Amino acid sequence: MINKYEERLGTERMLPLVFKMALPAVAAQFVNLLYSIVDRIYIGHIPDIGTDALAGVGVTISLVVLISSFSAIVGGGGAPLVAIALGQGNRERAGQILGNGFVLLILFTLLTSITAYAFMEPILLFTGASEQTLKYAVDYLSIYLVGTLFVEISTGLNSFINAQGRPAIAMYSVLIGAVLNIILDPIFIFWLDMGVKGAALATVLSQACSAAWVLHFLFSKSASLPLEKRYMKLNKGIVISMFALGISPFIMASTESMVGFVLNSSLKEFGDIYVSALTVLQTSMQFSSVPMTGFAQGFVPIISYNYGHGNKQRVKACFRIALITMFSFNLLLMLFMILFPTTVASAFTSDETLIETVRWTMPVFLAGMTIFGLQRACQNMFVALGQAKISIFIALLRKVFLLIPLALILPHFMGVTGIYAAEAISDATAAICCTVLFFWQFPKILEKINKG
Repeated sequence: MINKYEERLGTERMLPLVFKMALPAVAAQFVNLLYSIVDRIYIGHIPDIGTDALAGVGVTISLVVLISSFSAIVGGGGAPLVAIALGQGNRERAGQILGNGFVLLILFTLLTSITAYAFMEPILLFTGASEQTLKYAVDYLSIYLVGTLFVEISTGLNSFINAQGRPAIAMYSVLIGAVLNIILDPIFIFWLDMGVKGAALATVLSQACSAAWVLHFLFSKSASLPLEKRYMKLNKGIVISMFALGISPFIMASTESMVGFVLNSSLKEFGDIYVSALTVLQTSMQFSSVPMTGFAQGFVPIISYNYGHGNKQRVKACFRIALITMFSFNLLLMLFMILFPTTVASAFTSDETLIETVRWTMPVFLAGMTIFGLQRACQNMFVALGQAKISIFIALLRKVFLLIPLALILPHFMGVTGIYAAEAISDATAAICCTVLFFWQFPKILEKINKG
């Protein structure tokens, strides 16, 4: 029996449906962005130590992103497969994917948290921490790692709620944690005088509440596809299919970490002020990338469901809406940041040296991001349509094949500017390549949509 929330993915008018599905996810992701932004704004304004503390927490970002990226294997790979299975009417397979995904998240938690604790200081020093900033990085990360399981569950399983056509429930799971984090941050950082440790503790407690909400829904009768114990025994075929599709969003997320390692360690040679500036730049970039991630969480289940259901026209209609929306939103936001960099920097710090550094680096850093909405739309379409191999190539192209080599080579010719320019060049090149590849492959994919 098809649940009414799932059925609307294949029947409702497309434009209202896309925004009905996407806006809660966008709102949730935008508020979720406040997790990191509020932390960094408060940390950057801690008297006397704000700039060094901001650099220390900025160094931890790479490792935090790497840890959380494992949840993308389950959420980014499993949720589209669940939506396709539901579109095909195969509820047993959908339940197996969800159950196996839950077990994988627990295994990922053990793997990442134990490894990170064991090699914390060497990793942080390698990724750009200095003698002045290492203390703050360790203070933050040692507490944050306690909540690894909460992070994996809340981010990894939330996509399965969207796949059931319940974006509002998925939104609440993020809002609960984000609002709590905003409330707890100033209490722990300033009132209880815990500094960086307080910021980490606020995040852990907030993520725990988000995880509790997600699990409560998925184990309840309200879920049309509940999390059931009988499906938690790992199935080789299910796990392989989840990894095959999920490796692309995993690479997208984890290579952000790898890039952070390279950029921070390179910038450290020029001074901690450039590491602090990169923290501001990467956080500013998230104002675009995070809402677009939320929008993708809204439209991907629609694409996957209708692909599984064999409805070619609905797939095409949904893609048109996604492409126009993501490109326009990203372009306007990037142009604002490029034109008004000091306004953005002032939100994070009152340090005039840091503000000036951000002023001249932000236009260089974000130039290639102006057209990046094209890649986000096309790459998420590849994932939604189950095109694992192409998704993996696109994920590797931007960060591994382009950005890392450029970040190592360009400083020899351009100095510190070359490190920031590497981001712009790789973003623009990858966006163009991904768009061309998609429009070449999309007709071929559509030809197969009614077969089998």
